Amino acid sequence: MNYIKTILNIILFLTLLFSILTALMISRTPQGAIAWLISLITFPYLSIPIFWILSCPNFCGYIRKTNSLHIKKLKHYLNITCYCNVKVVEKLAILPLTKSNGVKLLINGYITFKSMFDGIKRAKKYILLQFFIIKNDNLGQKFKKLLIYSAKKGVQIFFIYDKIGSRTLSSIFIKELKKAGIKFYYFGFCKGWKNILFLNYCNHRKLIIVDGKEAWIGGLNIGLEYLGRNKKIGYWRDTHLHIIGPSVLFLQEIFLEDWYWTTETKIKNLNWKPKPIISNKKNQHIIIVPSGPVYNLNNASLLIQNSINIAKQKFWITSPYFIPDQSVMDSLKLAALRGVDVKIIIPERTDHLLVYLSTFSYLSELIKFGVKIYKYIKGFLHQKVMLIDNHTASVGTINLDNRSFRLNFEITAYIIDYDFAKDVDYMLKQDLLYCKKMKLNEIKCRSLINKLLSKTAFLASPLQ
Repeated sequence: MNYIKTILNIILFLTLLFSILTALMISRTPQGAIAWLISLITFPYLSIPIFWILSCPNFCGYIRKTNSLHIKKLKHYLNITCYCNVKVVEKLAILPLTKSNGVKLLINGYITFKSMFDGIKRAKKYILLQFFIIKNDNLGQKFKKLLIYSAKKGVQIFFIYDKIGSRTLSSIFIKELKKAGIKFYYFGFCKGWKNILFLNYCNHRKLIIVDGKEAWIGGLNIGLEYLGRNKKIGYWRDTHLHIIGPSVLFLQEIFLEDWYWTTETKIKNLNWKPKPIISNKKNQHIIIVPSGPVYNLNNASLLIQNSINIAKQKFWITSPYFIPDQSVMDSLKLAALRGVDVKIIIPERTDHLLVYLSTFSYLSELIKFGVKIYKYIKGFLHQKVMLIDNHTASVGTINLDNRSFRLNFEITAYIIDYDFAKDVDYMLKQDLLYCKKMKLNEIKCRSLINKLLSKTAFLASPLQ
């Protein structure tokens, strides 16, 4: 028995040593490496399997290359510019800025779902869909029936969902979609037991593309809670976009990358002819910015840093979760010191307690530098929106946390347009009417237990 015990101890030691060396090699930040080292050494039996499940996927098969033939067809709609900011964002996106787009701001669930459902009804050839969460509730059922109806009309439908986000989705729901001829897959190349290695890398994108002509992206998933009908969470504040124009085809390209990674098949006979907006009033410039673990640039965090750094008068941002990395924290502090009006809007309510507790460790430091923090008190704020001065705004799926920066597949529409920025400015000012400005004293006067819980959650923030 002692002989067997000795062998097991040697195996554990070697496994632990190999795990520690791997953590040092693959961690993107010192904080993440330290957090893993502490966990592995302190709780090896628990931490070793968790580490290998959460930290070691292989994305080498993911194709991150835009088809040059498709870009060639869009040459007339690419806006060649020498502006430094645009060039930086284009490099982060690995996609060019396009002109002749039309963007409509969709505020909250009722307006968004009506717009999306009407668009699905207009589909003649195909629909591409991607969602993080799909609920099997009344709205989910309505959504399913609409897709089945479209499929019966001869519309081809290709659907990717996230298995973790939609973990409560019933097998009956899935079977009904597949029975109607809808190609419905959960995101990820590996099936069966190997898929466990990718559980920590969710596809957080929300995307609908109809006939390659119009698209919808933003913060809303499919479920009644996004209409504010969840009694626990209450009123739901979110923002989505309806886009028409050449940028839709880049959204289509991004979907195809995810589709190929998921199915190892290509979708043929798609529309690659853009539908430009002729009106000068709606000639909006857009850069579509995909982000995720397949990028070596850590481009989600860099996009936000760049947006903060170029702001001269104002930088406003909203996020349901606030656990920024140190680089974003430093950029926010410097902007406030430059005299930029920096406002951060976060929800008072939460749907993730650990993330909420971590947030307090960041807020007091920012307030000391002059950053204004607002808590949205009307309900749960879920929108992911940025406003830069009076000329640029973005709407997408990126949260201000480590998961969005380094783990999730995300997507953002970065829009350079005075009229659109004006609309976003008005929208956020309306949100501020339902906000309470946080004061330093409010954070300092919390109970000792609350402070200890916040600091404990803060230590785990690199892993969140």
